Amino acid sequence: MEKTLFEQMGGTYRHEGDYLLPNLTAPQSVAHIGIWGQRRRDYLKQHKEPIYTGLLLSGKLDAHLVEVDRSATQMYERLVAQMTQAEGISEELKVADPMAWVGRMNNIRAVAEEVVRHEIIFN
Repeated sequence: MEKTLFEQMGGTYRHEGDYLLPNLTAPQSVAHIGIWGQRRRDYLKQHKEPIYTGLLLSGKLDAHLVEVDRSATQMYERLVAQMTQAEGISEELKVADPMAWVGRMNNIRAVAEEVVRHEIIFN
């Protein structure tokens, strides 16, 4: 019997009852998806299911999530640096009044995180 194209390419089959089914596995993601990419994936799954499914089936989901993660990380870091400079938060404040420094930095990080969520993650 002549080999099928699948067999010629190295594919194998397994018996399931009266049927021969191909031994297939889903491709495993090799891309590192950070916290922003994970948040984007969760948002798409819960609120934009057709977009999520389309990206998943086309094989473009991981690339999309990596790009979102990269963009969001850059935006977050830039916003934190800009707001820190605008607020005049310095290493001197950190040494003089650590609790005030922590409070102000936590506020800046929370604001930057909210901006990134609305501009990139939920867009």
